[in-house]
Amino acid sequence: MKSFLIRIITMLIGLMLFALGIILTIRANIGNPPWEVFHAGLVAVTGITLGTATIITGFVVVIIVTLMGEKFGIGTIGSMVLTGIFMDIIILLDFIPTAQSFVAGLVTMLVGMFILALGSYFYMKSAFGVGPRDNLMVVLARKTKLPVGLCRGMVEAFVAIIGWLLGGPLGVGTLIAAVAIGFCVQITFLLLRFDVTAVKHETLRETFASFKKKI
Repeated sequence: MKSFLIRIITMLIGLMLFALGIILTIRANIGNPPWEVFHAGLVAVTGITLGTATIITGFVVVIIVTLMGEKFGIGTIGSMVLTGIFMDIIILLDFIPTAQSFVAGLVTMLVGMFILALGSYFYMKSAFGVGPRDNLMVVLARKTKLPVGLCRGMVEAFVAIIGWLLGGPLGVGTLIAAVAIGFCVQITFLLLRFDVTAVKHETLRETFASFKKKI
């Protein structure tokens, strides 16, 4: 039971950091990361909060990957719901200033991506399952036989364009985020000596079965 609670706390820390990193990349004010262009586009069209847009998008993605045969875990649901809630809380608290120059924006974007990468480390370390968007990359790669990186690039280009057409802020930061996030994650995992391939993520059924044995 203790180890389960530690894993839950680890996941929550990861998702809070993930949300903080996302807001920093947005407040960089040089163009949102691809998925955040799409979420901001939804906000512009519907008037919902950014966190709500994130949750709705995640929910749709989970349905898609489930229909395509992919399994998910508590971490997937947590990423889908809690990241959006934490984002709205951070926006409401309004303690992150918007960058007023390109240099300040670039620094804010890079700091945001490294915090996002640190969040990924914590929530992936909990082994409760990856987020909806990561799941989508995996299932597309499995179905199409194309490299995961290529699938990710195509999906992010698609959502960024759709988001821009809806009114989301597309800019040089969008390209920087699309290219640099992988390097930020790789550097962070290397410094923390975290081998993501060694993590066996639990499905929802496996987590509940394990939890029932412990109570």
